Amino acid sequence: QVQLHESGGGLVQAGDSLRLSCVASGGTFSRYAMAWFRQAPGKEREFVAGINRSGRIYYGDFVKGRFTFSRDNAKNTVSLQMNSLKPEDTAVYYCAAAMLTSYDFWGQGTQVTVSP
Repeated sequence: QVQLHESGGGLVQAGDSLRLSCVASGGTFSRYAMAWFRQAPGKEREFVAGINRSGRIYYGDFVKGRFTFSRDNAKNTVSLQMNSLKPEDTAVYYCAAAMLTSYDFWGQGTQVTVSP
């Protein structure tokens, strides 16, 4: 069973950048599909970006080239480089792992706050 720990959130201004990282432990990391989700207050959780077990990377429609997902199996890490941040990007960002078809493992989340 894999454990996930996110880091890198914080308070930034609109237009700034942040890099989120998620370190996995306790499982065979390369076997998992990995993703970032986010949840803003009063809103449903939404998919941000992820990689499937074949290595294909996907992005949520709202990303529009601003975010870049990456994976380093040697370091058991996935990252999310977020550029041109907007106030509407404010949310708790979660790292998730899936062995089969559903994301069964989640981190505790890291807060990203973007001020106007």
